[in-house]
Amino acid sequence: MIEPKLRFKADDGSQFPEWEEKTIDEVAECLDNKRVPVNSEERKKRVGVIPYYGAGGIQGYIDDYLFDEELVLLLEDGDAFDDFQTKSIAQYVTGKSWVNNHAHVLRANGNSYFLFASLEHKDIRRWTQLAGASRKKLLKDSMLKITINMPSLAEQQKIAEFLSTIDTVIEKQKETVSAWEECKKGVMQKLFSQEVRFKADDGSDFPEWEEKKLGDICKTFSGGTPKSGEARYYDNGTISFIRSGEIHDDKTELRITNDGLNESSAKMVDIGDILYALYGATSGEVDISKIKGAINQAILCIRPLNDFNRKFIVEILRYNKETILRTYLQGGQGNLSAQIIQSLVFDFPCVAEQQKIADCLSSLDEVIEKQKATLAAWEELKKGLLQQMFV
Repeated sequence: MIEPKLRFKADDGSQFPEWEEKTIDEVAECLDNKRVPVNSEERKKRVGVIPYYGAGGIQGYIDDYLFDEELVLLLEDGDAFDDFQTKSIAQYVTGKSWVNNHAHVLRANGNSYFLFASLEHKDIRRWTQLAGASRKKLLKDSMLKITINMPSLAEQQKIAEFLSTIDTVIEKQKETVSAWEECKKGVMQKLFSQEVRFKADDGSDFPEWEEKKLGDICKTFSGGTPKSGEARYYDNGTISFIRSGEIHDDKTELRITNDGLNESSAKMVDIGDILYALYGATSGEVDISKIKGAINQAILCIRPLNDFNRKFIVEILRYNKETILRTYLQGGQGNLSAQIIQSLVFDFPCVAEQQKIADCLSSLDEVIEKQKATLAAWEELKKGLLQQMFV
């Protein structure tokens, strides 16, 4: 067994015993026989405060419970097995809970949190098998044979307390990020409802806001996709190809060639252009492009005219996202289009007040991004520690 790089010592300074490789059935009791699924109709009738767990974590809340103790839940099926480094494949549960038949239920013989930490990002793919064309499944018999390295109970306790402390910091930082995001939403509501108005630098009032149709103050166009399977459109391409799920990103997964651009409907956008997702899972998402590249047909590029502020337009579209989707995507069906976006009507202040609003919201964005960076740093620290502890 490979020795962990990071070890704790006993309170008297002595070294704890060496870790031992054990299987799950040696360190935990499996309680799969007690898990019970709840169908969607039952769940509607039983909405409550008890968390209902499945393979993907909390599935909802009901009014009854199966367990009332510390448990470790391990995915039985799902796509997270192949993305274990970024997605958690285990859950640590305390108190009352209900678990369906898509998560294995384990009661640790030792420290529950240590068992959870050992499994949270473990590569268990060799214990899984295909169920259907591509979906992987972790059967109970295979799950019980998964091997993990176990220290003494005393060292388990020290490691669990240490990681719990970091997790507490991470959760508080997540709450901080959420609080700032809620703060921004509140500020946007007051600004766009005109409950709060800025004044000019000389203290005078700005003019009243005027109703404008987006198509009258912006130029718009969408792109296209080079024919798939045509190697010369993609191989060794140097042009970033932006898809709707990448409008917030600073890099793309795909690149296309000049032939791919020139022989298709793909269109080039510049850094600073407004990108709006027209359809798919990201419908209504909007941002200012961080990439110079080509866009596909699912993205609308918006370029303001006559000095209208890009950031202001992005924020007013973002603020009205749910209204737009609710109005034009009935029951989640259908697509947005250039014509729909061009027809949207909003109240606009003068350019100078647009700039002040944009600057205000940009300042909040900077705070949010710094808080997110702090969160990412803590998460990266935990990931590094886990790699040192759980080899």
